[in-house]
Amino acid sequence: MRDRNQARRHPLDEAMLSLSETEEVYRRLADAMPGRTPDAKGPKGQPDAFRSCISCMLSAQSLDRNTAKASRALFALATTPEEMLALDDEQIASAIKPCGLYNMKTRNIRAFCSALLEEHGGVVPSTREGLLSLPGIGRKCADIVLSFTFGKDVIAVDTHVHRVCNRIGLTAAKTADKTAQQLAERSPDWALRDGHFWLIQFGKRVCTSRAPKCERCPVSDLCEYYAASTS
Repeated sequence: MRDRNQARRHPLDEAMLSLSETEEVYRRLADAMPGRTPDAKGPKGQPDAFRSCISCMLSAQSLDRNTAKASRALFALATTPEEMLALDDEQIASAIKPCGLYNMKTRNIRAFCSALLEEHGGVVPSTREGLLSLPGIGRKCADIVLSFTFGKDVIAVDTHVHRVCNRIGLTAAKTADKTAQQLAERSPDWALRDGHFWLIQFGKRVCTSRAPKCERCPVSDLCEYYAASTS
């Protein structure tokens, strides 16, 4: 039975779950989903922060297999910001063509590498503020690098996480960046390390984009979407 009177609601939106309900959702997902596995790799499996950032940039509006193909081709040519800047635009664009938007991404890569060298001595910063100061790095990419590469306790928001959180009522946001902000404000500290993994696994297995499997959902009695669809 949902007790909405005893639990404090977030002041921004009455449609969101209360903070106690939010914590209960995380507890149930923690029981139902594998969470972070020991072999969890950095973004697109890259071995260092620089290549993780570049791969995240390449993944924008790109299928995983195309991002992987573009990353392999590009990193066969260069694996450091200095080596990347030594390439001309045509070389970079040709290598990353499989992931689409290659001209824009080429410009972003060059701007990112230049800023990384000029402002950080070529070392990728390990803070969200530092990452967001770099060209081509948005909130999603920054949080993914923080979580996977630097091991920080942060919930990175991709398409699955954005959908699940706003469907359940953990957040009420139109953009992934706003979802990430609300999650950071409303999630219990203990859920930050594995929250991304629980939510993305849940989104792929149960709370799918089309035809969510509400009949076997562990949080359906708390879900705003399920309540609305059955009322």
